[in-house]
Amino acid sequence: MIFLRLTAFILLISTLSVKAQTGLTVTGNVVDRQSRQPLAYCSVALFNSQDSTLVTGLLTSEKGFFKFENINSAACYLQLQYIGYSKSTVAITVITGQDVIEMLSIAMDADPRTLQELNVTAERQTLDNKVDRQVYRADKFLSSQGGTAVDILKNTPSVTVNSEGEITLRGSSGFLVLINGKPVQADAATILNQIPANTIENVEVITSPSARFDPDGKSGIINITTKTALAGARSFSANLQGGLPAVYTYGNLDNPVRFGADATLHVRSEKWDFSVSGNYLRNDIAGQRTGDVNTTIDNVFTSFPSDGERSYIRYNYTARSAVSFTPRPNDTFSAGFYTGYRSQSRRADIVYNNTKTDLVTNDNIGRITYFNSNIARKSGRVTLGNLDYTHIFQNKSALAVSGLVEHAAMDGLTTNINLQEPDRNVTLQSSRNPSKNPLNALRLKIDFSVNIGLGKLETGYQYRNQVQKGNFQYLDLNLETGTFNVVPEFSSHTKVTNQIHSVYGQYSLKQGKLEYTAGLRSEYSTRAFSAGSQETRTLDLFNLFPSLNLQYQLTKSLRARGGYSKRVQRATNSELNPFPEREHSETLESGDPDILPEFIDLSELGIVKDFKEGSVFATIYNQRIKNVVNRVNSVYNDTILNRIYTNAGLATSWGLETGSSFNIYKWWQIYAGGNLYHYKIKGSLFNQDVQVNAASWVYSVNANTTFKLPSNFQVQASLNYLSERVTAQGEDSRFVTPNLSARKTFLKGKLAATLQWQNVDLGVLGSNRQRITTFGKDFFTTTNYIQETDIFLLNLSYNLNQSTKKAKLPSSEFGEKEF
Repeated sequence: MIFLRLTAFILLISTLSVKAQTGLTVTGNVVDRQSRQPLAYCSVALFNSQDSTLVTGLLTSEKGFFKFENINSAACYLQLQYIGYSKSTVAITVITGQDVIEMLSIAMDADPRTLQELNVTAERQTLDNKVDRQVYRADKFLSSQGGTAVDILKNTPSVTVNSEGEITLRGSSGFLVLINGKPVQADAATILNQIPANTIENVEVITSPSARFDPDGKSGIINITTKTALAGARSFSANLQGGLPAVYTYGNLDNPVRFGADATLHVRSEKWDFSVSGNYLRNDIAGQRTGDVNTTIDNVFTSFPSDGERSYIRYNYTARSAVSFTPRPNDTFSAGFYTGYRSQSRRADIVYNNTKTDLVTNDNIGRITYFNSNIARKSGRVTLGNLDYTHIFQNKSALAVSGLVEHAAMDGLTTNINLQEPDRNVTLQSSRNPSKNPLNALRLKIDFSVNIGLGKLETGYQYRNQVQKGNFQYLDLNLETGTFNVVPEFSSHTKVTNQIHSVYGQYSLKQGKLEYTAGLRSEYSTRAFSAGSQETRTLDLFNLFPSLNLQYQLTKSLRARGGYSKRVQRATNSELNPFPEREHSETLESGDPDILPEFIDLSELGIVKDFKEGSVFATIYNQRIKNVVNRVNSVYNDTILNRIYTNAGLATSWGLETGSSFNIYKWWQIYAGGNLYHYKIKGSLFNQDVQVNAASWVYSVNANTTFKLPSNFQVQASLNYLSERVTAQGEDSRFVTPNLSARKTFLKGKLAATLQWQNVDLGVLGSNRQRITTFGKDFFTTTNYIQETDIFLLNLSYNLNQSTKKAKLPSSEFGEKEF
């Protein structure tokens, strides 16, 4: 109600200000000087002649016509700009008593230099460096076409994706996801695996966010910007993908299926901007796993090595629509809707060989071989809706009001059955683990910006309310009655509520060679968590989040930049839940209801060197994480490990990140990025019972090389490599995925066919596999995850009037017009 009243009040002010102005009308039309054809959607700006301040502006109609109404009768002039034409300035002569001024046809001259610049822009580099972020062009990564946002992200030097699909930014799995500047509170992997890669224009990795952004996400922000059309354009694109039969099936129960399609329609006129898109993607993957686990309890050594299938059935679909209406140049209304669904079913059909040995006598005191079928189905539907209003005042200050609602339905069902080997006709144990973990979030925000001196001041207030409920059950089969009974020890109901009030202010200035943004965000947050019949635990915090970004132009082609940002990583429902959740034959998983948020200091210092045919950047960064949260293992019984989320102390990370993009020749482009960091964690667990002091060097490389051959043919080879790394209680092996793609365009670029060879291995490279090992004083576990290699996909893309240039939307995160 408050939000609606505020919007109505702002509209009333805007309406009264228009009515208060005098009634002079200026009309005219814009044409090409040579052809005399009208120039549709040409930019026409009206300036005051006395101080050259902007009065208002608009775009011409489809027939090149423009009309200014209710303008002041003081002396003024027009300034016209159009892509491919020279800028034109036209004076307006006002005669006393005249109410309407009809301008003759204004002719504009084509500018060959501008046209040449457009040709250069069409061959943009893969990488673009800005003061607080790196921007990556999605269409430059051929191996990601037909996939999702994750397939693009794993090609950036900041991001890595391991064999389990865990996404990390500079080594951390905690980061905030934005879609066209709009924050999403649902699980990052869930939303990123829903967004089709073909609809993405850019991926922005914001490693030093300013104060106007939410402080959530300990390693920074990933912003996904989607494609749009230029003013006056109607564009349509469609993509089809199909997978060739699998080369390796690993003896899995089902053969993998891979196919997908997506389509986008975008219409943009003088006052309206509308888009709608949808996609479906089925992307299964075959695989296997081999493991060995042992525990020691009371001088009894239990070993249970295992081997079998580990495959995935995965599909998702999304729908997105957005509309923006600009009734007057100073007022913009926009609304957006996004819904996406993802389902993943992981099958682990494993044979266990369980052996018990008495360490005192060295006698074998037990042996059993059994078959375990474990199927974990997880699904998530994320629905978002936004309503925005922006008003630009005559002094160029701006007021924006925005509302955002989000609902995420996260469901899961794990079925676990143990059968006697080798016949598998006798059931030893059977259980089910259904869960529901829905999230509802509301966000209201007011932003105001005004030019002060040579800089810009931005300030605003935001209210956030987030509620996540959990319903976790563990059902065990009674072998005598054939019924499933609830096991209270592993079943629970949880609820976590976060309410956050925040106010921010920041000042930006670009003067001479120096550019900077300094800001401060204050935040009061309340967290309330309840589990089962336990007493509700509350946590009230007041924190300040300063930020600073600097950039200095050392020479024409060399820039130095630095940044600092304080951030927070809030605990999830799973990390808070104290009740053990059994999702696998070998493990239980539980959290800590008193877990504290992680507070992070991010600092970075870097340089950017621009060349005629490319650029290179290098950034040294530091992360200092207080109350770092780790998942640690302990022994629950002889065949079950208990995984617990808890605060583990202080973690620090020093790193060097580099990236480059070069056109060696017109037909040969190279892109390469790398990240090297040293991670150290020091602290204690379980009331000083377990001391943690681990450190390791980790590096990753993401690179590709593209050859542009005659007849519109391209070939691209890419490599994603993640080194081995030490964890709090073990180590992960290296992980490598090479890819090869070939692309051919037809019909003057409107139709394209791309053949992808993913996870190139040929039986010799060890691609797409990773060994994960953990150990403690009374347990040891190691598992080798082997996933499908040598996957072949064919993509067909059709684009009609597809824009090659991203429209310049307002820089405010609430000025973006769509999800």
